[in-house]
Amino acid sequence: MKALVYTGPKVAEVLDVAEPIAKEGAVKVKMKYCGICGSDMGIYLGTHPRAKAPLIFGHEFLGIIEEDGKKFKKGDRVVAYPLLSCGYCLPCRTGNAHVCNTLGLIGIDVDGGICQYAYVDEDVMFKVPDGVSDKAAAVIEPLAVIVRSIHQAKFQALDTCVVIGAGPIGMITGMMLVHMGASKVFISDVDDKKLEKAKSFGMTPVNVKKENLEQVVKAATEGEGADVLFECSGAEIAAMQMTDITRVGGNICMTSVHKHPHSVNLRDLNFKEQTLVGSRVYTKEEFRQAVAYAEIINDELESIVSHVVSLKDSPKVFDMIADPTAGTCKVLVDCQDL
Repeated sequence: MKALVYTGPKVAEVLDVAEPIAKEGAVKVKMKYCGICGSDMGIYLGTHPRAKAPLIFGHEFLGIIEEDGKKFKKGDRVVAYPLLSCGYCLPCRTGNAHVCNTLGLIGIDVDGGICQYAYVDEDVMFKVPDGVSDKAAAVIEPLAVIVRSIHQAKFQALDTCVVIGAGPIGMITGMMLVHMGASKVFISDVDDKKLEKAKSFGMTPVNVKKENLEQVVKAATEGEGADVLFECSGAEIAAMQMTDITRVGGNICMTSVHKHPHSVNLRDLNFKEQTLVGSRVYTKEEFRQAVAYAEIINDELESIVSHVVSLKDSPKVFDMIADPTAGTCKVLVDCQDL
């Protein structure tokens, strides 16, 4: 069968690979769509600390059950909770398996879903509701990331929120906050097209090349600042500015993964008694919640899918995403388009 394989730094190839082998507790899945994530970009560039070539890309996949199993029937559409936990370390023993000391992921530590077929354990799969389109279903995994970060941030209805970064994660964060009753959601970026898209979802866009985000937010909050801020850009300047933009007693959630240590105004955390919290992935229950939420925001999720690329052309996706003129938001690979 065909698969998109990482074979070395900056080399991704569509190769013939061995057919998947049946195993106890798993059923055969025909892959439909698989999203490209920031971690996939890191793998492609050769900078991911764990991914080793050769490796089939992909952990954000939608598939169709090919054979009856114990939980699923042939024809069911499914998505998979892709985390791999040891079950023995302190986090796993205390209900935090999603941040296992040796946490792995499908598509990073073992072969992933940008292929024609795979055997997937039944106990990690969830049936996709009928009201969720195929494209929206392929965005459920990043949606689960947002469900977790909103929980970590202790968001409450009517909070004023700021989202820094209008990439796929920032865009979905803003969508969810709007649906969950935020009084206002500001989203910042330097790309007018992305910000125009965010505006159509009910967010207030701020192009930080043209406006000062702190001034805009404080003007709308009687000088106080945001109740909750989500850092989704990974940018150095955002790390320094986030405490200025957030009010006294406000919450800051680090949703993005900063690749290098960046300066943070720790004095603000003291003087303003702010809470700074990290968010990495999601629990299995939060993944289940994301499956349910996908039906509520189906249209918005589907609309952030900017490009669908055939499996045969999939090696091009990494250059496409890196090109600021390509206008990508969420890119999916059609695993059956050969």
